[in-house]
Amino acid sequence: MTEPLPILSTVPHLTTALTGPLLRLETQLLQAQVSIEGWFREQFRATPAPIYCSVDLRNAGFKLAPVDTNLFPAGFNNLGERFLPLCVQAMQTAIERVCPRSCGVLLVPESHTRNLFYLENVVVLRRILESAGYEVRIGSLLPDLAEPQTVSLPSGARLRLEPIERRDDRVGVAGFNPCFVLLNNDLSGGRPAILEGISQPVVPPMALGWTQRRKSEHFRHYHDVAREFGARIDLDPWFIDPYFRQCGEVDFMAGTGEDCLAGNLDVLLTSIRKKYDEYGIDREPFVIIKADAGSYGMGVMTARSVDDVRDLNRKERKRMAASKEGQAVRQVIMQEGVYTFETVGDPPAVAEPVVYMIDQHVVGGFYRVHTGRGADENLNAPGMHFEPLAFVEPCNTPDCGQAPDAAPNRFYAYGVVARLALVAAAREMAAHG
Repeated sequence: MTEPLPILSTVPHLTTALTGPLLRLETQLLQAQVSIEGWFREQFRATPAPIYCSVDLRNAGFKLAPVDTNLFPAGFNNLGERFLPLCVQAMQTAIERVCPRSCGVLLVPESHTRNLFYLENVVVLRRILESAGYEVRIGSLLPDLAEPQTVSLPSGARLRLEPIERRDDRVGVAGFNPCFVLLNNDLSGGRPAILEGISQPVVPPMALGWTQRRKSEHFRHYHDVAREFGARIDLDPWFIDPYFRQCGEVDFMAGTGEDCLAGNLDVLLTSIRKKYDEYGIDREPFVIIKADAGSYGMGVMTARSVDDVRDLNRKERKRMAASKEGQAVRQVIMQEGVYTFETVGDPPAVAEPVVYMIDQHVVGGFYRVHTGRGADENLNAPGMHFEPLAFVEPCNTPDCGQAPDAAPNRFYAYGVVARLALVAAAREMAAHG
């Protein structure tokens, strides 16, 4: 059994004095709660949510925005015990929609066994599914797995990985014929042939794996969602929407595509400066450049001027040239950098909230914390650690009797913005059929 994780007792400290606009945003969300929740119900009736999703947020004090949306979330082991009942209830709802008569689930994880933290996530995900009332077996895509393998984990849990078998148009493992396949594998290495053309539902669909999916497509959908939502509650969508641009064929090692990078970077920095000037924000704009397909924290850099992309040394080029599983980076998304002025711990370390959803429900989250990174840097890097979010109730239960930045209300704001990214993901999924 996974050991319970400690629950933080306070909202992280905001080190910036520029809290006014965000407090206004939180107040606006609280005042419009009924309208907001009705709007979300309309959206998810029109485009059902993915079975699960996690969203990385950045809280700058003057802006709260998603910077990444993961449709194959790991990290369920970082949520803490208090969130498991919410996860179980939401998973029951999700599976009844995906496969109403389901009683058996084939869970397909990532194909690496050395990352024990990731495998602890698989253990917790299995526990959620079993607690929801489903038989679960772990079907591995490891190419050299000829017979079941049991992995012992630091928590004391044991995970049995079994080779996937295919009979005609159905897959399973020895003696087990599941109703559907749940992917916890982002398919960075490609779509597995053994899952192509099967009659069982595969969720999330393989078309949403990083073989085909692009972050720029997701954020195009998110831009539309933020604009619609802003019109609904009379909000400048920039407060919840990071500007972005996309570059097509880039080869960092060969040094090609630099003109595209430099031109788009200049446009982005100019646009951000205009917004900073409009709202009196005395900060230096920056841009995050990252692989347009899943990066696993790899292939990410910060740029503050055009010179930053024209003067890359060989080490920087090599770092940007490849993503997860050695996939070459040829397309990049250039995204407005959002500061994170949240800190956790003593001495304080920068932190960013990660919100988890199953179906359309917020079920928990944690802070990604990094003691060696700054407020304008990527925190998804070696040396990070995780702290569970401080709320006990889900993010959709604000307390209007408290101040806008009180814990349940700040976390309600997190839940709203994360669900906006979930609406975008739902539209993305619908576009892929």
